[in-house]
Amino acid sequence: MSSLITAVRNKFLEAIRSVNPPGRWKILVVDEHSQKIMGSVLKQFDILEENVTQIESISNYRDPQPGLEAMYLIMPTNQNIDRVIQDFSGTPQYAGAHLFFIEGLSESLFTRLGSSAAEPHLRTLQELFINFRAMEAQAFSMDAPELFFSIYSPPRNENSYRGARDRLEEDIRFTSKIITNVCITMNENPYIRYYVPPNHPPLGPLKPNASTRPPPPAETATRWRTNLARGDVARAYESVETDYVSKLLAFAVQSNLDEYKKQNANFGVRCRAKNDARPRATLIISDRSMDMMAPFLHEFTYQAMANDLLPIENGMKYTYKFQSSVGAYEDKTATLSDADNVWTEVRHMHMREAIDKLMADFNKFLEENAVFKGDNAANLNDMKEMLANLPQYQEQREKFSLHLSMAQECMGIFERDKLPLVANVEQNCATGLTAEGKTPKHLVEEMVPLLDSREVINANKVRVIALYIQFREGVPDEDRRRLYQHARLSLAEQDAVNALTHFGVRISRSAGDKDIKKKLKAKPADDSEYDLSRYKPLIRTVIEDCVNDKLDNTLFPYVKEAPSAAPIPTSLRSPPPAGSLRSAKPSWHRAARPSAAVENRPRILVFMAGGMTYSELREVYQLSNSLNKDVYIGSTHIATPRQFVDDLKVLELGGVGSRAIPNGLAEPRGQRPYQEYYDDKYYTKDGPRPQLQPKAAAPASRSATPKAPRLIPTASHDSSNSATSSVKEEKKKRKGLFKF
Repeated sequence: MSSLITAVRNKFLEAIRSVNPPGRWKILVVDEHSQKIMGSVLKQFDILEENVTQIESISNYRDPQPGLEAMYLIMPTNQNIDRVIQDFSGTPQYAGAHLFFIEGLSESLFTRLGSSAAEPHLRTLQELFINFRAMEAQAFSMDAPELFFSIYSPPRNENSYRGARDRLEEDIRFTSKIITNVCITMNENPYIRYYVPPNHPPLGPLKPNASTRPPPPAETATRWRTNLARGDVARAYESVETDYVSKLLAFAVQSNLDEYKKQNANFGVRCRAKNDARPRATLIISDRSMDMMAPFLHEFTYQAMANDLLPIENGMKYTYKFQSSVGAYEDKTATLSDADNVWTEVRHMHMREAIDKLMADFNKFLEENAVFKGDNAANLNDMKEMLANLPQYQEQREKFSLHLSMAQECMGIFERDKLPLVANVEQNCATGLTAEGKTPKHLVEEMVPLLDSREVINANKVRVIALYIQFREGVPDEDRRRLYQHARLSLAEQDAVNALTHFGVRISRSAGDKDIKKKLKAKPADDSEYDLSRYKPLIRTVIEDCVNDKLDNTLFPYVKEAPSAAPIPTSLRSPPPAGSLRSAKPSWHRAARPSAAVENRPRILVFMAGGMTYSELREVYQLSNSLNKDVYIGSTHIATPRQFVDDLKVLELGGVGSRAIPNGLAEPRGQRPYQEYYDDKYYTKDGPRPQLQPKAAAPASRSATPKAPRLIPTASHDSSNSATSSVKEEKKKRKGLFKF
């Protein structure tokens, strides 16, 4: 399977290696955002190995180095273009410039570059289309949690709808560009399907409103309400009723891909010479409102449980107590990533299975290295004592110590916070069934003692109440008030539950209200599933039904054409999955068995606007193996249950007080050019210029202040002289590049 991390990493390396100045050595110039993306897949050592002498920030003051060529790896903003032009106005900063933009460069910026003082010095111009963070092999993120509020926060009053919608449409266009970047990186021009909620109108700023609806047809147009002969005016007037965020996003992505295809005829075309017969991919675009159970549930697979219960920063950084070989404890910060093989092997296992595997692997490690002649480790405490006596195996010791610490901490919280009882009620609410497969008849009797208990934290009570209200499809207002009283919820915590209404969830129900007919249902769990892990996110149902061609076209229509109904040639057809798709002992944490057809497996891309959960991330890995497909998932951000509840508390405030945007959503700027929005998003401040030293003190300061080492051989300085002999040829190349 193609890894997103590997794909982005290779694009960076190919770009760096493509720059081969006459003197061999080069300087790499980056901006704050491009450095962040590059740093997520490459270490500094990897970059310096590619004949890079220095990595400089474009926003900081840089000493002129006219003997070296520079490779710029930057975002395509007006600010960065100004900086590039400034570098070659007057005395050139470098011998030449190779420009690599993280994503597409607009025509206006291209024209500015071509008519500027920098044009004679430009050697390369290339667009990489890698503006996204590859979190894992099969997952990507925009790292934009603020979009949660842009999508779902209701406008403050009737006069705010127009501005809020304009702001959201800018965010949708930006999000569509990110998804397009992923498709281009994977060379996929997919079929696109999008979620159409059957039980509620568009949400947030997209809610139909007089200020955002186009004018109605003239009164004289008597036939506009009929299905026949409706004009463009009538269709535009009615379209607001179906302007769901997933629909607007899907059509924007399709437009981007069509535009790219016009400029790049080979985009999405399979290369027969490389034996690439992979079928065309499918992109499914949905949003958080599709499944409002998943964000509240306690999950007990290792990665999901750890991110829910432990203070893990951005799903990657975890600080724990590490025991050194002398017995002293010290704080150590570890990175949880695909580079940690212990982490990748156990992260999607149930916690009980994960601990068993850690124990087995640790005992195997002891046997292979003959460290101890005594008994093997029988429990986590045994492991802890033995690990302190393994200084010679530092790296492996640190990995086992990290995951031992995390597992112990999770199990301690599991017992302390009464999670077995809490999770049982949660599962009964989410699945609508007890562990025995029967309708829960005593749910209130099981729930109320937990709400009354002071041993259950309020955050967990909010989650239980939110799940119960969804299970009942709303409760009478008086009943909801009593639940809040039992749980002793603060006003902010009550706001979190009440905010469900902004996701199309019915929270209030009267005697005459009928049950909501659900078109999309979670599939029942097998008898052998863990009792506290019975609920499977709805994204699993969507992907399975899509693969089996059973996904409702009214629920997930196509933007353009649907795949041909013609039978697929036998050579391209994937082998059927072996065994049940819902196996009690899943094998999705293990590597796929080698097969000639693996490289050509069909791809399914899923995008969840408004945040995805770690349980949905787990399902993608599981389904990849069980369905024999390459499944990838991405979102605006990844949300833990604790963060999700905190965001719900301030949803009606537009995010004021949230961790993502403490000051709330920015004031709408009205309709404006996309480049202006983009420039604001990636604006960076210029660093201060170094202060000039007095002349008398100059020699002392030079000798006292060591400069950063530059791996520049003597030949690199001579290279600029050797290059002067081919000035005419270089000028022709540059003019050919810019077509002037």
